[in-house]
Amino acid sequence: MARMTGSWLSGPGAALPRDSDGTEVRYRGERLGLPQHGPGSIAGTGRRVAAITVDWLLALVVASVVTAPASPGSWGLVVWAVVGAIAVAVFGTTPGQLALGIGVARVDETVPVGVLRSVARVVLVFLVVPPVIWDLDGRGLQDRATQTAVIRSR
Repeated sequence: MARMTGSWLSGPGAALPRDSDGTEVRYRGERLGLPQHGPGSIAGTGRRVAAITVDWLLALVVASVVTAPASPGSWGLVVWAVVGAIAVAVFGTTPGQLALGIGVARVDETVPVGVLRSVARVVLVFLVVPPVIWDLDGRGLQDRATQTAVIRSR
């Protein structure tokens, strides 16, 4: 019984997330060695959602122009995937992420994301489920699988 009541009797600190070794995690990205605020910190959910919305809208506009006067159909998805994979591989950010001051960086090394990781991220984001399942650092499964994180660039 003490185990069941311990979390609420111990005060609000007992509900804070804990790392696998039991240490308290104070902010997203701490375990990755990222700063709490400012450039290099984990990007917030609002910026991520806004960035992918901008990317989708841009992809639909481009697909509509290319396929006019017909409906773009699934070409919007193709444009989004190609632009996203190439932009992250080359620049570390998509057009929507650039507009909102965020980007993608590797957390295991200080080198560019690269083509294979970028393509893997796009494929996993396309599946929808990986981006909505997060770890303590606010990274989706696509970021965990590719050893990347979406960080603030400004």
